Amino acid sequence: MRTLVNLLLCLLFATAALAGEPQLDVEEIASGLNMPIGLGNAGDNRMFIVLQRGQIVIWDGSQVLPTPFLDLQSLGIVACCGEQGLLDIAFHPRFHENGLYYVSYVDRSGDLNIVRYKALSTNPNLTDTGAVAPVLKIAHRDNDNHYSGNLVFGPDGYLYVGVGDGGGAGDQNNNAQNLSRYLGKILRLDVDNATPANPYAIPLDNPFRERPNALGEIWDYGLRNPWRFTFDRETGDLFIADVGQSNYEEVNFEPASSIGGVNYGWRNMEGFHCFNPAANCDISQPKLPILEYNHLNKDCSVTGGYRYRGTRYPNMRGIYFYGDYCTGKIWGASENPDEDWSTHLFLTTGFNITSFGEDATGELYFTNHKGSVYRLVDQSEQEPQEPRRRRALR
Repeated sequence: MRTLVNLLLCLLFATAALAGEPQLDVEEIASGLNMPIGLGNAGDNRMFIVLQRGQIVIWDGSQVLPTPFLDLQSLGIVACCGEQGLLDIAFHPRFHENGLYYVSYVDRSGDLNIVRYKALSTNPNLTDTGAVAPVLKIAHRDNDNHYSGNLVFGPDGYLYVGVGDGGGAGDQNNNAQNLSRYLGKILRLDVDNATPANPYAIPLDNPFRERPNALGEIWDYGLRNPWRFTFDRETGDLFIADVGQSNYEEVNFEPASSIGGVNYGWRNMEGFHCFNPAANCDISQPKLPILEYNHLNKDCSVTGGYRYRGTRYPNMRGIYFYGDYCTGKIWGASENPDEDWSTHLFLTTGFNITSFGEDATGELYFTNHKGSVYRLVDQSEQEPQEPRRRRALR
């Protein structure tokens, strides 16, 4: 009898555990796009889709509008493709008051450009192309890879800019550890205190502002190609996915209490492992990642995502979702009570996942480089209905 009771209790607990775990699936919202590589939201019902060749188009909740929000492709100023192109968009926290937003792109000379644009006051679905203001140009002419270009406004109102290590392989010039170079860093800029002479100010509490021979714009360093990093909209914690060299992809975690100045280890380390030198490296200085994965199963390049804070799917709340470009795998990572992290593979989509995105309400999306945008859904929370452009992937 006791054996039967124990068995029933085990089944009960197992059923409860299964009921609390998301059953992840995807729903296509847009297709027929030309190399989508990024997503942004302006605090309303629109999603802005960055196309690598140089355009940004708007999905208005039901369709992609026929006229681009921004068209740099027709101006011929964007170098493409590979790891070059128009790379990201970030909307000013007061976009609905000032219409300002920022983009990153690689120009014809191979340099990374951060530029401010303004939406047309008479039509928020179009850009006032005459109101353009360069913010920062970073020289990047030795190689045509590792640009990053990730742009995010933090909860502090500052613009955070991801910059790759300069490309090639192995960070030959050790740029990521050199505080006198922008390469291999996350920068933090105060774009609200621009002057005619300076398009941004350096925040007073940036960690290297007063250090000799260091760039005051640097917030963190020791990164290879941060693609992508995001802030938890509830806690302010920062998640940084950093693309590895040949063996390991990593995700880093920086709490909201951080004062910056964190060294994430590249090129000394790749994930939890020595890289240069290949053995007996100093692991006391870098901050180690919260997780890594290897390339043994054809995975090749991490695409950072978001910690889910939406309301539609309660079982997804608090999980950090991220993916791989080559296999289209989507994992979810959760923090354990001992502050360690565990991760779970939810889907293998087969897509080339270039970016995740978050809408105004915290629901999650991702771009497939082959031409589509998808919404993440939890089937365990779905009411029975006719499938709507749904693709079962498990």
